Amino acid sequence: MSKNKPVVVIGLMGSGKTTVGKLLARELGVPLSDSDPYLRGRYGTSAAEIAKAEGAHVLHQREAEHVLHALTEPPQVIAAAASTVEDPRVREALRAAFVVWLDAPDEILAQRMRSSDHRPEFSPSAMRARREPYFLQVADLRLDVSTATPENTATTIYEAL
Repeated sequence: MSKNKPVVVIGLMGSGKTTVGKLLARELGVPLSDSDPYLRGRYGTSAAEIAKAEGAHVLHQREAEHVLHALTEPPQVIAAAASTVEDPRVREALRAAFVVWLDAPDEILAQRMRSSDHRPEFSPSAMRARREPYFLQVADLRLDVSTATPENTATTIYEAL
């Protein structure tokens, strides 16, 4: 793998972007840029708090800002919020990256998110309906993570690179 190209991990909430991103970044020897720590570091608050206080639109703008900023940095693994694919600027910028879509059936994603409070409420099927066409447009690799471990998923991505 050439370390001259960023790897962007996308997918709906619960797909394991952060976990797989950390493993992949470690394997590649590059940093991980994750939207949740980015938002907390830059704005001092979580995604759920931004959505509640300022609205989902502001949250999505800030998540897109994260990806656009991370893509200007030296190549790294970027765990991108699912909303970012709705922004045409992000979709265009992703052409310079290797984009991996972590996917799973909606029931699995919903089950994974039940115990999480760091994100606003969501319906996997509604989010999929809105975002799947964009995921299909930008993804270089699509992986079903419903049965694979994060370690196996990271290895599969590493081998694909």
